Amino acid sequence: MNKNINRLCSISSQDSRLIIGLMSGTSLDGLDIALCRFTGSGLKTRIELLHFDTISYDDHFKDEIRSIFSKRLVDLEKVCLLNGWVALQHADMILQCLKKWNIGPDEIDLIASHGQTIYHAPKLLHPDDIYGNATLQIGDGDHLAVATGIITISDFRQKHIAAGGEGAPLAVYGDYFIFSKEGENRIMLNIGGIANFTYLPGNLDASEIFSTDTGPGNTLMDAYVQQYYKIPFDRDSAIATQGKVNEKLLSELIRNSFFENGFPKTTGPELFNLAYLEKAKEKAGIESLSHFDAMATLNRFSAVTIVEALQRTLDKDHPYIIYTSGGGMHNPLLMKHISEMLPGYVFHTTDALDINPDAKEALLFAILANECVAGGDTSIGNGTSDIPSVTMGKISLPS
Repeated sequence: MNKNINRLCSISSQDSRLIIGLMSGTSLDGLDIALCRFTGSGLKTRIELLHFDTISYDDHFKDEIRSIFSKRLVDLEKVCLLNGWVALQHADMILQCLKKWNIGPDEIDLIASHGQTIYHAPKLLHPDDIYGNATLQIGDGDHLAVATGIITISDFRQKHIAAGGEGAPLAVYGDYFIFSKEGENRIMLNIGGIANFTYLPGNLDASEIFSTDTGPGNTLMDAYVQQYYKIPFDRDSAIATQGKVNEKLLSELIRNSFFENGFPKTTGPELFNLAYLEKAKEKAGIESLSHFDAMATLNRFSAVTIVEALQRTLDKDHPYIIYTSGGGMHNPLLMKHISEMLPGYVFHTTDALDINPDAKEALLFAILANECVAGGDTSIGNGTSDIPSVTMGKISLPS
């Protein structure tokens, strides 16, 4: 038997596994690296977060990704070149962390890499009837495996699409395995560039699980301050809190068929970008708007669309506890809007569940890798195109 296949079989049958989960989001803040110890799989998954770090991207890395990110027309050669290059940058970051943690690469069983999304094209956002849902992440798994010497599992979203889904949200799988609790209806609200949530029923009935994107989380606010202030994000809502919501603009921002479509659905910066804002301003007849008011309105826009999505799907007669994660949970004005529009709901971060909320997405991809090699026998959701009941990930061997 090939030594790497033999190693993979051994990892699958071990009592515990050490897996590095990687996540790089659309905000391009940096690479989240979570080292986790796993036992079991499916609903018997037990996880311990041993180390977590975020390695910030330098300006050169960000510029390279932005040259092809969320654009319909790009330099195809650049896409090819960056596919391997991004993986090598990520490999170097992993090795830096392992050295800092005094852990050798040979002690790690698997790397679970989300890669870097450069385009997301669900069917509802493109006009081509002969094509279905599509998405593309770069950061090749083979390059990662060879550069680190660690078996790598990557490209998770393709199986989801192949099985009838939209390639997102994938958090639902890990949410179900590790956050479900009998007797407590939970909402796992993640506010990244795009906001999404998972509903976990207290009766643990997998057929009732629900997950969807809601619309923009931080993506429009981040794009705005990056354009006009040359900063990565509006820290502590410092800019937005100085402005006033423009109600005419807010109405135009919300007036889009995406918000009228049924759930579940996915989206990305391909729709919610600065061009979307400019079109809304034009339709609202707004010729000038202060940066403060623009940011206040974008902040409210994210909050309103998150809350409306929750209200459309949840039973107001049942209690729910909302657990937040993602960069948006650090935006005090955004969280204030959301909590005020949902009176009576209890809010926590996933810290209350012993999971660092900043590490949650990287951790969730580690769960998918664990399920790929050691699980796969737990049915989830309704098993249809809404939540395909599949294991995900492509396996890359070091040699």
